Amino acid sequence: MEPPAAPGPERLFDSHRFPTDGFLLLALLLYAPVGLCLLVLRLFIGVHVFLVSCALPDSVLRRFIVRVMCSVLGLFVRQSDPRLRDVNVRVYIANHVTQFDHNVINLLTSCNTPALNGAPGFICWSRGFMELGVTGSRAELVDSLKVYSSHRGNPPLLLFPEEAATNGRAGLLCFSSWPFSILDVVQPVALQVQRPLITVSVADSSWITELLWTFFVPFTVYQLLATELGVVSTRLTAADKTEHMKRLRHTSLLPFAPASSQPLAARPRMPSSLTGVAPEDVRITAMAQRVKEVLPHVPLEVIRIDLAQTNCVDTTIANLLEGRVPFFPESKEAGTDLPAPSTSQAAAASGIQGSVAVPFSKPATKQFAKSPVERHLSLQERKRALYDYARRRFAEKHGAARAGGSP
Repeated sequence: MEPPAAPGPERLFDSHRFPTDGFLLLALLLYAPVGLCLLVLRLFIGVHVFLVSCALPDSVLRRFIVRVMCSVLGLFVRQSDPRLRDVNVRVYIANHVTQFDHNVINLLTSCNTPALNGAPGFICWSRGFMELGVTGSRAELVDSLKVYSSHRGNPPLLLFPEEAATNGRAGLLCFSSWPFSILDVVQPVALQVQRPLITVSVADSSWITELLWTFFVPFTVYQLLATELGVVSTRLTAADKTEHMKRLRHTSLLPFAPASSQPLAARPRMPSSLTGVAPEDVRITAMAQRVKEVLPHVPLEVIRIDLAQTNCVDTTIANLLEGRVPFFPESKEAGTDLPAPSTSQAAAASGIQGSVAVPFSKPATKQFAKSPVERHLSLQERKRALYDYARRRFAEKHGAARAGGSP
């Protein structure tokens, strides 16, 4: 039996906070006045929780008091089986779901999480991160953490090998290896987060925004499991999340609107043979038609296979442009559907490795840039040129159809 396909970035990260279901949206609107009152009240209580956590020393009593006060803020922490935790372990390894995972786990056991990103100072300290004063490479960080762990009086370390938060539903990011090089023995921690009405966390959202929404919702449940999470591992990393968010922002700024906002005449029409096909196949076919309009030289079956894995039009286009998906160009359309490019278009395409000037040849990867920034810029330039070419073909096709149908 083949293992399930790894989910793409669009399934690992939520880009929208509000639900799409009409009933849930109505419930959210009805709850909004209550949520705003809770937000104001919990902001006042949250200041007292912060002062109490700063005033009391780290102990079982402090964790109990703060945990009870956090329940008033709507933060509930559950632990399935505390007996499975090894009290002698010095390093905890957990999956990353929200920006407050380390604070919540610290309510159950004493632990410290080093600050990996962000400037040190009061904000870093107030959020519960431990400042090591290391601004160099990961090797220096690992050496500092080894020295920290060698002192038995220090609390254990809580590390997140994913280095970026996901929605916790579909899969895990690829773990970095440096957290496992500190000590030979680690304690895994499986974390699940649930809340009603809105998503648990939104990618690329600030911690202040997430805190305000946490105070707005009725409650948020953090559960530490003693069993498996039931999600699959992926090869995606924190850098892939950053790239995915850049792609989402770039797509939202494109003048070429997505299919959901196009007029009915601009959407790809479904063949009559697809009326009895499953909705998932119809959706894949619709996305494949969109990719086909941008890359008409790529076989439709190759596009469908890659879309079944990525579930994203932009990701499939990027895979085809970068040569990650091998294919043989369709030669039948080379001389019929391709209009002759103008002089300005040919000049603009000359610096994009020929991927637009000869769109029916496989994109060249021999001069692929080594820098991630250069690769991203090159990809965006080629995608922009291909979008322009697709709009031009669409305008010429429909313009000719209107001219032929007019009296």
